[in-house]
Amino acid sequence: MHVVLPDGKQLDLQQGATALDAAKAIGPRLAGDALAATSNGELVDLLTPLPDGAAITLITKKNPADAAPLFRHSLGHVMSQAVGEFYRAKGYPGDAIKRGVGPSIEHGWYQDFDLPEPLREEDLPEIERIMREIIGRNLEFSRREVSRAEGLVQFPHDPYKQELIEGLPDGEPITLYQQGDYIDLCRGPHFPNTGKLPQAFKLMSTSGAYWRGNEKNPILQRVYGVAFATQKELDEYLHALEEARRRDHRKLGKELELFIIDPMVGKGLPLWLPNGTVLREELSTFLKEQQFKRGYQGVITPNIGNLELYRTSGHYPYYAESQFNPIEVDDEQYMLKPMNCPHHVRIYDAKPRSYRDLPVRLAEFGTVYRYEQSGELNGLTRVRGFTQDDAHIFCRPDQLKKEFLDVLDLTVLVLGTFGMNDVRFRVGVRESGSDKYVGDEANWDLAERQIIEAVEEVGLPYTVEPGDAAFYGPKLDFVVKDVLGREWQLGTIQVDYNLPERFDIHYTGEDGQEHRPVMIHRAPFGSVERFTGILIEHYGGDFPLWLAPRQIMIIPIADRHNAYAESLRQELHDAGLRAEVDDSSNRMQAKVRTAELSKIPVMLVVGDQEEAGRQVSVRERSPEGHRERKGVGFDELRGELLERYKTRG
Repeated sequence: MHVVLPDGKQLDLQQGATALDAAKAIGPRLAGDALAATSNGELVDLLTPLPDGAAITLITKKNPADAAPLFRHSLGHVMSQAVGEFYRAKGYPGDAIKRGVGPSIEHGWYQDFDLPEPLREEDLPEIERIMREIIGRNLEFSRREVSRAEGLVQFPHDPYKQELIEGLPDGEPITLYQQGDYIDLCRGPHFPNTGKLPQAFKLMSTSGAYWRGNEKNPILQRVYGVAFATQKELDEYLHALEEARRRDHRKLGKELELFIIDPMVGKGLPLWLPNGTVLREELSTFLKEQQFKRGYQGVITPNIGNLELYRTSGHYPYYAESQFNPIEVDDEQYMLKPMNCPHHVRIYDAKPRSYRDLPVRLAEFGTVYRYEQSGELNGLTRVRGFTQDDAHIFCRPDQLKKEFLDVLDLTVLVLGTFGMNDVRFRVGVRESGSDKYVGDEANWDLAERQIIEAVEEVGLPYTVEPGDAAFYGPKLDFVVKDVLGREWQLGTIQVDYNLPERFDIHYTGEDGQEHRPVMIHRAPFGSVERFTGILIEHYGGDFPLWLAPRQIMIIPIADRHNAYAESLRQELHDAGLRAEVDDSSNRMQAKVRTAELSKIPVMLVVGDQEEAGRQVSVRERSPEGHRERKGVGFDELRGELLERYKTRG
């Protein structure tokens, strides 16, 4: 057999050769430095036989990050071995420990255990210590293919391994990997030996997990770990994790009194508190202003609809699993609204339309309901009732590109207003051979082509993702990276030739004949709840002045300054700004500290000197740091703050 090296040279090897054999054939130094390889673009370990003619690249200790999935998986095996040694030291026999699956995942790995007594969080540092000791033993990983019968004999005490082996298809290789006296059923791949594994790892947590994800099965204990090629990467990851905890919108939502989720009201159904309502209304006012400039008309639709409406649109039964069950009302069936678009189609069709009337742009902050599994609910970012900043544009085919580009411009403007400028553009198209999609093939081809042409016309970088289209049409998604480097899919624009056909809607053309309009579905925020949750974390609760629910705190130095502070508050309130006075008995520094913790962007301190000169001392907080100004004329400051508020600076 032979393999092909990166420079195109061919290397002749014995049948069944591995990447390690290829490295040895090139030279002993390379064999000593090799950690893993790619075979025809797939990451493999040095022990797996290569196919004849494979194009290979050897990964060495110069670039260990390229083999991250391998060293993470291998560290999972080292952890599993360490857990065994930990319990043996406590007097338990080796067969008292049973193991489920243990794959590598993003940033690390996990391993499921059935243990004689649960691991505690405080046990994890000891497991880490044993892991480092195992790494220091420099144990070789070995790979062995076995028959089904041999595999079953290897794990007579472990029902989970027995079940996995029994479930493997005939003809699929059954492989065991071993380091030292630890043997596990595993497909691999792995590092060559423990001594080459990076030491930049940490055990993070434990949790319960049903065996094979089935709630009827036993609950196993899952242990999570993370690992990186260098300590610097690990430190950066742990810092980012801590920053994410600090910015968690559920935590900040409680501290800043923005929203609550009350079990008596229901899971996944947020209640907006006064502060959160201000934030939400500022968002909707901002978008409504932009929509008004672009000729949108507002509409309002009910929270339920007749089931026939959603059958006609195709949302029922296409999305049946994510919708609430129908409700019987007077021998008819109704359903909580899962989508706004069918309602908007009926509004469009409520009267005859001429080609001169188009485009018709209908916009609504419409609340919809989706059934989400309890385990998937997460604060505001995954809920069961949410409001979409929905709009549907009904246009002639010759108007489609202009309308699409205008929506694209609007969505980029919206995201940029919140400092979300790191955006990836993803075109979702059909997946070949899938029966998920409805409508005419030619219309699908046309819609996909029109989206790509529009994106290319404005020079945006994009990727095409088969299978990401909605069931009625392709779409452009805006995938935003926040300040923590996490990606979120926010705004979306969809081109739809199918709902107009399913509802048989028309407009009268210049020729006097009936023609079919094209629909554009768009939502720059996506969902107000999800967008707000992401926004809270993006800003870390430090909102700019225009968004901040509590904008200004006036802090009198002593009780005798309370009346002056209240008069300033009233003037700010009359100008349309949100201002409060802290007239508590606390000392000034304590009042400042309270306002700081509440993340109020502007604090105005007033005392004898300020009152005498109709002035204030200003302290402003921002992500970039604090700014202080003394002796600022109040009238001047009020105008400055009002201008910043109105211009959303």
